[in-house]
Amino acid sequence: MVEYKFVETSLGGFFSEPTHRETIQSYAAKGWKLVQVLPLEYNGHGKPTSYEIIFERPIQE
Repeated sequence: MVEYKFVETSLGGFFSEPTHRETIQSYAAKGWKLVQVLPLEYNGHGKPTSYEIIFERPIQE
Protein backbone atom coordinates (compact mmCIF):
# COMPACT_ATOMS: atom_id res chain seq x y z
CA MET A 1 0.00 0.00 0.00
CA VAL A 2 1.05 3.59 -0.56
CA GLU A 3 0.19 6.92 1.02
CA TYR A 4 -0.15 10.19 -0.85
CA LYS A 5 0.80 13.78 -0.02
CA PHE A 6 -0.68 16.79 -1.84
CA VAL A 7 1.39 19.99 -1.69
CA GLU A 8 0.48 23.34 -3.24
CA THR A 9 3.36 25.35 -4.69
CA SER A 10 4.05 28.31 -6.96
CA LEU A 11 6.25 28.98 -9.96
CA GLY A 12 6.78 32.50 -8.69
CA GLY A 13 5.59 35.79 -10.06
CA PHE A 14 6.46 39.47 -10.11
CA PHE A 15 7.14 39.60 -6.37
CA SER A 16 7.83 36.01 -5.40
CA GLU A 17 10.38 33.33 -6.16
CA PRO A 18 9.45 29.85 -7.40
CA THR A 19 9.27 27.15 -4.72
CA HIS A 20 8.66 23.98 -6.74
CA ARG A 21 12.26 22.71 -6.86
CA GLU A 22 12.82 23.13 -3.14
CA THR A 23 9.49 21.43 -2.42
CA ILE A 24 10.31 18.41 -4.61
CA GLN A 25 13.83 18.04 -3.19
CA SER A 26 12.59 18.35 0.39
CA TYR A 27 9.93 15.64 0.01
CA ALA A 28 12.27 13.36 -1.98
CA ALA A 29 14.76 13.50 0.90
CA LYS A 30 11.98 12.19 3.17
CA GLY A 31 11.29 9.20 0.89
CA TRP A 32 8.42 10.65 -1.16
CA LYS A 33 8.30 9.96 -4.92
CA LEU A 34 6.92 12.58 -7.32
CA VAL A 35 3.78 11.29 -9.04
CA GLN A 36 2.29 14.27 -10.86
CA VAL A 37 2.06 18.06 -10.97
CA LEU A 38 -1.37 19.61 -11.61
CA PRO A 39 -2.08 23.29 -12.32
CA LEU A 40 -4.65 24.74 -9.90
CA GLU A 41 -5.09 28.39 -10.89
CA TYR A 42 -4.49 30.41 -14.05
CA ASN A 43 -3.86 34.10 -14.68
CA GLY A 44 -5.77 36.19 -17.23
CA HIS A 45 -3.46 35.01 -20.01
CA GLY A 46 -4.07 31.31 -19.38
CA LYS A 47 -0.72 30.71 -17.66
CA PRO A 48 -0.84 28.51 -14.54
CA THR A 49 0.05 30.45 -11.39
CA SER A 50 -0.12 27.70 -8.75
CA TYR A 51 0.29 23.96 -8.79
CA GLU A 52 -0.43 20.91 -6.68
CA ILE A 53 2.44 18.45 -6.48
CA ILE A 54 1.40 14.88 -5.71
CA PHE A 55 3.84 12.55 -3.96
CA GLU A 56 3.59 8.92 -2.89
CA ARG A 57 5.58 6.53 -0.73
CA PRO A 58 5.05 3.09 0.74
CA ILE A 59 3.15 3.13 4.03
CA GLN A 60 5.68 2.73 6.79
CA GLU A 61 4.41 0.25 9.35
